[in-house]
Amino acid sequence: MSALALRHDVGTAVAVSDGVVELARYTYAPETPRLESPKPFLHPVRTRAGRVVSLFRPHDHVWHKGIAWSLPNVGDENFWGGPTYVRGRAYVQLDNNGAQRHRRVVDVGVEGGTARFAHELDWITRSGRTVVTEHRALTVTLLSDAAWALTFDTAMTNTSGREVAFGSPTTRGRENAGYGGLFWRGPRSFTGGVVVTPDGTGGDDVRGTRAEWMAFAGRHDGDDAESLVLVVDHRANPHHPPQWFTRSEQFACLNPAPFFSEELVVADGDTVRFRYGAAVADGGVADAAPLADAVRDVLRRGEG
Repeated sequence: MSALALRHDVGTAVAVSDGVVELARYTYAPETPRLESPKPFLHPVRTRAGRVVSLFRPHDHVWHKGIAWSLPNVGDENFWGGPTYVRGRAYVQLDNNGAQRHRRVVDVGVEGGTARFAHELDWITRSGRTVVTEHRALTVTLLSDAAWALTFDTAMTNTSGREVAFGSPTTRGRENAGYGGLFWRGPRSFTGGVVVTPDGTGGDDVRGTRAEWMAFAGRHDGDDAESLVLVVDHRANPHHPPQWFTRSEQFACLNPAPFFSEELVVADGDTVRFRYGAAVADGGVADAAPLADAVRDVLRRGEG
């Protein structure tokens, strides 16, 4: 198995490769229009065979950025991008698009077969007020010749001076639209792909169901190869196991949504932590369950 390498474009991004393929690039200080709620993102994300499994700034939802930690309702502030769902009015473009601003790098390097990057961020409202400070850590580990794992660990501290409710469009009145959190947007060719759950397979019909993990299997244009993206929710996350926001018919996305139908209220000064394990693989539906087991092992090792 190849060794990992990390390249740091200081002040902008880090990229991790397996010696041959750049597996993922994490842009931590993006140049993003304010209406898209600027935030760090992973794109492009590739399988070990080099196939791209992420989509950046699609015309239908320009605030979708590969894989990103995006929250549509932090109190009344929008750290997702675009319009805000308002009960009784549907989506309205408000003057509330906040930004996640990188403050400083606290760890970067490769050791023991794992590439790591950690940094601190400030969540700043449109009016310039910091409401959350965050410590975020990402790691990349090779699982096999056909798969690799990403861990995402965030600790968010409420510094707003008041309690803050993290929610979703569903907690504001839109049925079965509880998106928010770690959100993956897949390539166009994945539209119509298969959502895999511990209980079987489906499509848009599994949106809103609870599960420890879910995966998405899609096919690529050109060579018709199949790839799989999988996410595992850590057992200690609030509201575990989460409801999932998934789409297949309109476009491909996968999102363990911790505030799908229930707000999480965080008191001033308190910290809330979320951890996820993800995997990217050259493979299909049959590979999902064993891949979930491998990702659980990576999460457990990270606890030590």
